Amino acid sequence: MIETVPQQHGEQPVKPADGDTIIRVERVYKTYRMGDIEVHALRGASLMVNRGEFVAIMGPSGSGKSTMMNIIGCLDRPTKGQYFLEGEDVSVFGKAELADIRNKRVGFVFQSFNLVPRTSALENVELPLLYAGVSSKERVRRAREALATVGLSDREKNMPNQLSGGQQQRVAIARSLVNNPSIILADEPTGALDTRTSVEVMEIFQRLNRERNLTIIIVTHEHDISQYAGRVVQFRDGRIRRDEPVEDRKDAAEVLANMPSSEDDDE
Repeated sequence: MIETVPQQHGEQPVKPADGDTIIRVERVYKTYRMGDIEVHALRGASLMVNRGEFVAIMGPSGSGKSTMMNIIGCLDRPTKGQYFLEGEDVSVFGKAELADIRNKRVGFVFQSFNLVPRTSALENVELPLLYAGVSSKERVRRAREALATVGLSDREKNMPNQLSGGQQQRVAIARSLVNNPSIILADEPTGALDTRTSVEVMEIFQRLNRERNLTIIIVTHEHDISQYAGRVVQFRDGRIRRDEPVEDRKDAAEVLANMPSSEDDDE
């Protein structure tokens, strides 16, 4: 039986941690002002994520899921409530402290890849290390290691326009890994990809989650993609409406093994 903490009207229960809690969001509200209108993006949402979990966040546009991701990723601060990252209350941190967390402890992957156009794959992956003041030799070593992890050792000199969409997203994943973050946050990481390439990306995430015990949180509109995660959190109207484990979780490597090859698709 799941125990919950007492809650006030409109607030969500905090899910108890079964292990090492890495993310604890407690009754967070976020209000934006647009002229004379107040927009309530989050209305007392609470969430706990343990280290090594793979969580999919879903919900319609305006549900609050992207706002929650921004708060978890230290891109924004709550109007009310607290956010603890690895035990630290980062909801009270200033801009410089939040920027430091984003650079060192959170890896980001976006739908549009966000690669620098006239910069090679290797140099794109190096960028977070450059901002962190890491030496050139160490940047290259770690960037090559990250590219190898996503299967792109032979593409390090390629520019983004010389890579397929799937390859560009793998470069983006490598870039998110290069600082050895505590969390990977992926916002619609398969939104611009075809079916097979989407599964290839999910295979990388599952492997990183399994082999490195890396905490991964993805936002997705696609039910099929959410089934590769271990848990689905459903947002609506700024609140968490459902938070359940995935009962019949898909294994991306197994799905890939049973799919036609790319060459077969082209015939």
